[in-house]
Amino acid sequence: MKSKGLLILSAMLSVAMVVFAMIASARLPDGATLPVHWNLMGEIDRFAPAFEALIIPPILLMVVAFLFALIPSLEPMQKRLEGSAPVLRITWIGIMLMMVVIEAAIGLPAFGIATSVNLILLAVGVLFLMIGNAMPKSRPGFFVGIRTPWTLSDTDNWVATHRLAGRLMMLTGLAIFIAGVLSLRPEALMIVGSVCVLITVALPVAYSWWMWRTAAKAS
Repeated sequence: MKSKGLLILSAMLSVAMVVFAMIASARLPDGATLPVHWNLMGEIDRFAPAFEALIIPPILLMVVAFLFALIPSLEPMQKRLEGSAPVLRITWIGIMLMMVVIEAAIGLPAFGIATSVNLILLAVGVLFLMIGNAMPKSRPGFFVGIRTPWTLSDTDNWVATHRLAGRLMMLTGLAIFIAGVLSLRPEALMIVGSVCVLITVALPVAYSWWMWRTAAKAS
């Protein structure tokens, strides 16, 4: 998988975010703090000094970019790596967009623009939609996808499981996006998010086992 272009783009975005951090923090009074964490209820539960809060997203972006660029050299199943390359690229791009949105959610108040956790929810929803759309294109590997003993040992099992997982992730992304648009109450957001993520994780794993079990009985 070629990663040079995305690595350069990640670096450029990180630099732009650092510049934004410097400008935004300079507009705030000494000792000002900004939110850096929201709890499951959508409430801010942690603050940090302005520049520290604003520098976290670009640092995280470069760490993620480095890890994604490293994956191709670590993947033992090299012959199947290109099959999962679209998922890796989409996830990388989605995380880049996510970090930009988080940076905006943290820093825009310095320019008098109020933000809320809903902005981040919209980005999370889009991220799930992007990954879910690409998920069926993946193939067995050690760094991408739902890696159960049953999917890794059978390509047909992998493909079927990831088709299901892709649909579920897209439905989850749509639900989270709509929840963000509707600005649901914190309690409702917690329920929607928890149920969607649980279904997205648990059902594909159970389905991969069921497919393996059915195939074993048939043989």
